[in-house]
Amino acid sequence: MQFETAEISLLGDRTENQDRVLIKSSESATLMIVIDGMGGHADGAKAAEVAATTIAQAFAKVARPVFDPQGFLHQAIGQAHTNLVSLGIELSMEARPRATCAVSLVQDGAAYWAHVGDSRIYLLRGTSVGDRTRDHSHVELLLQEGLITEDEIPDHPMRNFVECCLGGDVRLPFMTITGQKRLQPGDVLLACTDGLWSGLGDDEIAGSLTPDLSLDKGLKNLGDLAVSACEPYADNTSAVALRVGTEQ
Repeated sequence: MQFETAEISLLGDRTENQDRVLIKSSESATLMIVIDGMGGHADGAKAAEVAATTIAQAFAKVARPVFDPQGFLHQAIGQAHTNLVSLGIELSMEARPRATCAVSLVQDGAAYWAHVGDSRIYLLRGTSVGDRTRDHSHVELLLQEGLITEDEIPDHPMRNFVECCLGGDVRLPFMTITGQKRLQPGDVLLACTDGLWSGLGDDEIAGSLTPDLSLDKGLKNLGDLAVSACEPYADNTSAVALRVGTEQ
């Protein structure tokens, strides 16, 4: 499978970038990693760095293509959580470093993905969102229960409250891991922090990564659009993207 990749990590209106993004590739597999250090806790940047490095190291050690993609994602994210717990073990529970994550493994013409918190993964097909993760957040729970609508989420007072994350409590956090998702020529996988998606609708996200632009240019445009939409309170805005090559 031929594909192109791109990544961005923008400061936004913050004084420190606490996001980390990585793309790791071999001949038979590619791993996309997005980590969002939670700024309301101690050392969010360090938390993001430790989590991203841990997951990347797990990928480097496993045989590729990965025999058990879902098991790999579970173990790699679980180890990242354990390392963040160790990082903050001497701090009070409220102050311990925490992070959210979104990770996608691409191999054999398919993608598998996992996430914890409100970092997202989108599968863009054509000019629309074909699939995406559902946030581990309070407003997502309210949405699923029919208590609020999608339009109410951006202004909801608890829109930034996540139900689970890496770090903090010793117990392994809840994580959502998908089954195999077959990819088609032209598909785009986008993994991003909430700084990218929070101010944009699905149409704006899908419409920015069209095939008439290189993926690098399209992702840069999307990042700038996200920051502008949230100014003067834009969060760190980070993403990695992969576009499947079209058949000749």
